[in-house]
Amino acid sequence: MSYLVPSEFVTKMVDAGESKIFMSTKDTLIRAFMAGAILALAAAFAITVTVQTGIPIVGAILFPVGFCMIYLLGFDLLTGVFVLTPLAWLDKRPGVTVKGILRNWGLVFVGNFGGAFTVAVMMAIISTYGFSVEPNAVGQKIGSIGEGRTLGYAEHGMAGMLTLFVRGMLCNWMVSTGVVGAMISTTVSGKVIAMWMPIMLFFAMTFEHSIVNMFLFPSGLMMGGNFSVMDYIIWNEIPTVIGNLVGGLAFTGLTLYSTHIKTAPKRPIA
Repeated sequence: MSYLVPSEFVTKMVDAGESKIFMSTKDTLIRAFMAGAILALAAAFAITVTVQTGIPIVGAILFPVGFCMIYLLGFDLLTGVFVLTPLAWLDKRPGVTVKGILRNWGLVFVGNFGGAFTVAVMMAIISTYGFSVEPNAVGQKIGSIGEGRTLGYAEHGMAGMLTLFVRGMLCNWMVSTGVVGAMISTTVSGKVIAMWMPIMLFFAMTFEHSIVNMFLFPSGLMMGGNFSVMDYIIWNEIPTVIGNLVGGLAFTGLTLYSTHIKTAPKRPIA
C-alpha cells in the first residue's frame, strides 16, 4: 500500500538521519547548496506571483513546489537535518555522535547559504538589469520584506525577539512535518500532497524559515532595503535558526520518535 504507518515512517526518519551524518563532505555540501538554491527560487516565484496578483495566498499556495522538488531530488535543508539527525543519536545508532551531528548541521548551513545567496544575487541582477536601474516591483517588495522582518522586530525589543523565536518554532514544526510527509507515502503524488499542506501553511502564515531568509535578506540588501547586515543576523537569522531547531525537534522529531518507536504498542492492534 502507498501509505506507511507511523512506526514505519518514523523508522525511515531515523535511518535518514543516520545516513546524513555519515555522508561525505562533498555530497553534503552539494545537496545543501542545491536545496538552498531551489528554495530561494521558489520564494522568488511566490513573491512574484503575489506582486502580480495582489493576492498573497496565491503565492503561498504555489510556494511548496520548490520544497517538493528539493525532497524528490534528495537534497537537504538545515530545517530537515535539525529534526532527523538527532533521532539517530537518540536511537543509539553505531558511530553516531554529537560531533557528527554538529558537523552535518554546519556543512548544511554553509551549503544552504551558498545556494540561497547565489539565487539572491541572480534575482537582484534580474530586478535591476544588472544593477543599472532601480529595482522593479518584485525587487522593491523583497526589500520591504527585509525591513519589516528585521527592524519591525527590533522596534519591540525583547518582545520582538520572542515573537521572532516563536515564529521560527512554528515554521519548522510545519516544515519538518513536510519532511516527514515525503516519507509517509511511496508514490510521488502521495509525497507531494503530504508535503504541500504544511509548507503552504507556514508560508501563508509568514512564519520565519532560516533558509528562505538566507535569500530574502541578502537580496533585499542588494536592492536597497533600509536595514543592515547586522540587523539581519541579530534580528532575524540567529533567533530564527534557534527557533527552527527547537520547534522542529520538539514538535515533530521527538514527539513522533517517543510515541512510535520508544513506546510503540507491544501487541498488534486489532
